[in-house]
Amino acid sequence: MYGPNQLDEGPGVRPFRILVHQVANALTLVLIMADVASLAIKSWIEGGVITFVILLNITVGFFQEMSAEKTLNSIRALGSPTARVIRNGQSIVVPTGELVPGDIVELVTGNSVPADLRIIESVNLETDEALLTGESLPVAKSSHDTFEKDIGAGDRLNIAFSSSTVTKGRAKGVVIATGMRTEIGKIAAALKKKGSKVRQVKRKDDGSAGFHRYVQAWALTGGDAVGHFLGINTGTPLQKKLSKLAILLFLIACVCALIVEAANKFSAKNEVVIYAVATGLSMIPASLIVVLTITMAVGTKHMSKRNVIVRKLDSLEALGAVTNICSDKTGTLTQGRMLAKAAWIAGRGTFSVGNTREPFDPTEGNTTYREGPPCDQRATENALDPSKLQAGSVAREHRATEAYMNVASMANVAHVQLVDGKWAVRGDPTEIAIQVFASRFGWNRHRLVGGNDDSETGEWRCLAEYPFDSDTKRMSVLYGQRSEDSEKFSSRWVFTKGALERTLPICTNFQDENAQARRMSDADMKAINESVDYLANQGLRVLCLASAEWTQSEKTNYSDLKRVDIEQNLTFRGLIGLYDPPRPESADAVAACKRASIAVHMLTGDHPGTATAIAKQVGILPAGYEKLAADVVNAMVMTAMQFDKLSDDEVDKLPVLPSVIARCTPQTKVRMIEALHRRDCFAAMTGDGVNDSPSLVRADVGIAMGQSGSDVAKDASDIILTDDNFASILNAVEEGRRLFDNIKRFILHVLAENIAQATTLLVGLAFKDAAGNSVFPLAPVQILWVIMATSGMPDMGLGMEVAEPNIMSRPPHDLKTGVFNTELLVDMAVYGIWMSILCLTSFTLIVYGFGDGNLGENCNNAYSADCDLVFRARATTFVCLTWFALFLAWEMVNFRRSFFRQRPRGANHRWYHVFYDWWIDSRRNAFLFWAIVAGFVTVFPTLYIPVINHKVFKHEGITWEWCLVVVEAILFFAGCEAWKWAKRVYFRRRQGKAGGTDDLEADHYISSGPSVDSSSGTPKNVAGEHRGAEEGGSINSRQ
Repeated sequence: MYGPNQLDEGPGVRPFRILVHQVANALTLVLIMADVASLAIKSWIEGGVITFVILLNITVGFFQEMSAEKTLNSIRALGSPTARVIRNGQSIVVPTGELVPGDIVELVTGNSVPADLRIIESVNLETDEALLTGESLPVAKSSHDTFEKDIGAGDRLNIAFSSSTVTKGRAKGVVIATGMRTEIGKIAAALKKKGSKVRQVKRKDDGSAGFHRYVQAWALTGGDAVGHFLGINTGTPLQKKLSKLAILLFLIACVCALIVEAANKFSAKNEVVIYAVATGLSMIPASLIVVLTITMAVGTKHMSKRNVIVRKLDSLEALGAVTNICSDKTGTLTQGRMLAKAAWIAGRGTFSVGNTREPFDPTEGNTTYREGPPCDQRATENALDPSKLQAGSVAREHRATEAYMNVASMANVAHVQLVDGKWAVRGDPTEIAIQVFASRFGWNRHRLVGGNDDSETGEWRCLAEYPFDSDTKRMSVLYGQRSEDSEKFSSRWVFTKGALERTLPICTNFQDENAQARRMSDADMKAINESVDYLANQGLRVLCLASAEWTQSEKTNYSDLKRVDIEQNLTFRGLIGLYDPPRPESADAVAACKRASIAVHMLTGDHPGTATAIAKQVGILPAGYEKLAADVVNAMVMTAMQFDKLSDDEVDKLPVLPSVIARCTPQTKVRMIEALHRRDCFAAMTGDGVNDSPSLVRADVGIAMGQSGSDVAKDASDIILTDDNFASILNAVEEGRRLFDNIKRFILHVLAENIAQATTLLVGLAFKDAAGNSVFPLAPVQILWVIMATSGMPDMGLGMEVAEPNIMSRPPHDLKTGVFNTELLVDMAVYGIWMSILCLTSFTLIVYGFGDGNLGENCNNAYSADCDLVFRARATTFVCLTWFALFLAWEMVNFRRSFFRQRPRGANHRWYHVFYDWWIDSRRNAFLFWAIVAGFVTVFPTLYIPVINHKVFKHEGITWEWCLVVVEAILFFAGCEAWKWAKRVYFRRRQGKAGGTDDLEADHYISSGPSVDSSSGTPKNVAGEHRGAEEGGSINSRQ
């Protein structure tokens, strides 16, 4: 009826389908066609290289996708293998898979919850739900509470969720959901969920539809299937554009081949067919996938050195387009560890702890003091001497401080010790934070009680303990202070800490500056409540500390005392504010995201107050955002319940998408990603828990935490941060942008060569010999040599160019334009046509200028004395094209700056620096430098080695023709520099009218897309109504 209590395995890993997916895309298919063409003209070496690249791409992609299929298996591994249940009145152990709704399950500390349970009995039960809800602290559960049906999972305190862990107490619960019906099962279902591949039929209001609507739906579905097969509607934006480019170039190549055949009257001669195939090949960037694959592999290696592991290569280029980052709070923006931030000691003042990278180390971080309660900001803060703090001098200077520290240290069972030079901790996260705070003042529990509670060497001895539970929400202990003879206690004290609403009512007195108790007044109560509100508004969890001397007679067995006997007439000692602190680098990282026009959204399972406070501290919410328009303010911070109640249309009508969503559920995170997609944003999702997995899959780039992250999150992600540092995301984005720039460089280089080669060959059809056949300015093998050998290595060098200095100060590239913006397309045509003009000029000058114009006969097939002139002209054209391709690689290092001045002028720049700066700059990229040198060197064997020159390349070694090659190389450089100069003038004037920067030589990456308002991801003239006060600043990037 219910099925086994396990997650749906689905169809499992299907290797054949994965293999087909790797082959069935336009780029791979075009490369296969190029391979067939190479083998058809018996170019065995080129065909072998292309075959190797095809197999390499398929193999790498196959294993990458196979790895991704492990996601659901990781979720299954989270389940508990056995469970203890009560059946027929007996407690028995059964396999987890046999649980059914209605079973009563027993839980104890350390158990993994086997199914979703409704708690019916509980004793101090707490469960760790961090992987499910993102809550950094264990959650206290209760059997008595009831909640509304639509309340979020994190607030269902009467439910123990499958795969959470029992950290404290014991309980019984009734199974209410098993398998895929549990919360973890819903996550698994979300991971598997896919949109329908069948287009819906458009119907009228009454539900009817004409036959043509069905035909339309079938046609669109078929088109989607073909597009998916060819890769033009799947993958990242760059992959889609390259797939479309590959199809376009294939069609152009076919047209070029037909033109060649038509010019030769559709001759069936082998040489004509080979020329036609070669002309077609000249339009196919055969080396593009090779270079792209190697460039991404090198980028992956660079990323690993910067604490980023890439699981899917295509995510690298996608990172450069990220406009929004949706981040979890716990463990990502914060340290995932509790820290005591502020403490008010009644009768003394307020102590505050600065940010620290080591929350367990009491010697780290500055401690300051100011007089008065936290709500009183008039007093000046003063830094305390760390050496006096650690020595205990500050605590002993005032009796009020000492009395407070006694409560903090001893109403606490956490251990904080220095072991082998490192601070080791053990216990509840809240108590650890308080114990670390006490240790800052030299008031460590181990010093007071002697290590163990029953130690005979400590000054204090524990007589009775009343632990924290979800009902009383406070902890109390009774300690005796040993006298000199150690036989009796000189005094006995009750130390209590807990939630304010449960601890303050049992406090009848207030501590003065001498730690003496006086009757609590209305002014004291007002100061306490205002201080609690002040600390809570900073996102702190506030606890109350109290104590009183216990003066009743000695007891033989203190364990007989009841809680109510000691928790009475206490003296209020102060407050302590705890929170999960932001990572010290998080604020700088968020600020860097703003400079890069990337919006950061916090999606957390924490409470709204805490989430808002952390968001303010790290800069996700701008200072003074409350002064913005009311509808914007309301939209910027929401709870999951508020967000989930909105329909998709209502979400799309919000002036901005929320910067903070608190009490977040997995479904809320997925909805947020989908809302960003509807606003044409490119979203990255960071996270470490099971609750992040569905959104990691749905996001354009999923980023998991390597240290604290679950296997589920890692397997669902595209990249993994090995140091769990939000700031490392910037490294990934920077690498993605660098990669995108480099892809533009080598794509322009490759396609400009393609245009040059194809134009030279097509125009060269006009050169007719005595028999009426076209004489080829470039032989087929020469074309393949330039495509594969000469250009391949420099293109890889361009893929290894370092990032521009201001790469993280510019907006993400326009997804709609992508790599192929207007500037790149114009550059491609200009450089390609300029190269072809010079190549044709060289051939014409050799044959008609310096020669007698004799094109011989059968010179396309074999060398003879009559063909010597043609072979020399062909060799000169080949060398010119080779040199142009190599020099163009250097010109591609920067699209606008001159080759002779690739960096901005410094303060010490002199006019004569231009004569040697180019030499320094050209060697910055060592791989590119030596690739170009190798390209120059490899020309000579093709020219002068017998047999190879005549039989393979169909050209002759040149002598005086080198002078023409040098002159044309100079003309090529002059033409490129003139074009760059014209671009600089044009863009400087255009930007000058817009009031922009004067240094446009480095701004080749400026998006040509619409200007986007930072508040909503809409054009500025539309979003102007959402402007806020000047003090509030702007809302960051696309939201």
